[in-house]
Amino acid sequence: MDRTLRLLKKVIIFIFSTFILLTVLGYIYLYVLPKGPEITTSSKIKIGIDSFVINAYKDSDRKSIKVWTYKPESWKDQDNIVFVMHGGGRNADDYLQAWIELADINNLLIVAPEFENKFSKYTTNDYQEGNVFTFFGTKNPKSEWAFTVVENIFDYIKKVNSITNQQYDIFGHSAGGQFVHRMVMLMPESRIKTAIAANSGFYTFPNKIHEYPYGFQNVEINLAKSYRKKLVVLLGELDNNPNLGTFRTTDLAMEQGAHRLKRGTTFFEANKEWGSKNNWTFNWKIDTIKNVGHDYKKMSKNAIKWVEN
Repeated sequence: MDRTLRLLKKVIIFIFSTFILLTVLGYIYLYVLPKGPEITTSSKIKIGIDSFVINAYKDSDRKSIKVWTYKPESWKDQDNIVFVMHGGGRNADDYLQAWIELADINNLLIVAPEFENKFSKYTTNDYQEGNVFTFFGTKNPKSEWAFTVVENIFDYIKKVNSITNQQYDIFGHSAGGQFVHRMVMLMPESRIKTAIAANSGFYTFPNKIHEYPYGFQNVEINLAKSYRKKLVVLLGELDNNPNLGTFRTTDLAMEQGAHRLKRGTTFFEANKEWGSKNNWTFNWKIDTIKNVGHDYKKMSKNAIKWVEN
């Protein structure tokens, strides 16, 4: 009996030690070791397709980020700048391609950051949840939020290209839609002019019951200020198939609705009611595109009308 207990104790200690070791190694890999593509030399954005790599954070060189751009020949200072946020596939170059014709027609400078992550199939905190919390649940400083990275990129573009624009528009689809609506909610001081969140998989609701990213029990949020921003919840009439793309099916996610169309509608109405209850200015809009499902190309074409000229 004693021998069995000693063996069991050794097994438990081994399992616990292994867990601690893997946790420490995982934390070091994800949040301590430098990672990302090599930083490029600062240069002005070229006409057509271009890209550059900068430090994601202003006060740290731990993480770098690649940024794709498309600049029409006719684009000049003070013309519109649109950030395009990719989906869960982290395929910023594909999203850039979807906006090239739109950029030419509407004279837009397109900026598509690439939040690359080898483990993107297993972790969502670093991108669509804004890197507000680590994978292990600890809070990140605001200077390392993914939302802040967008602001850093905007500053870099302005400085290197001698651009005087004070605001930018931002479009995100699917995981990118999650990113965009959370950026408006958690970082309303950002220089976003119009935000378009398309076909999001699930949302952060205006309640203090659930923890982030489902609610805001454990985060500071100023919804009165967020509601003054212009956010368009862009939905596809046919985006009612939960089997398309990565669709979260946790209990809290399913409470929002059985598919993306329902979740988006419920999210908008919940915020509209919250704003009305508090007598706050509410500048958010909802737009449901007929005969379109979970398609980033078609949603992009239908988003262009919301980009202010």
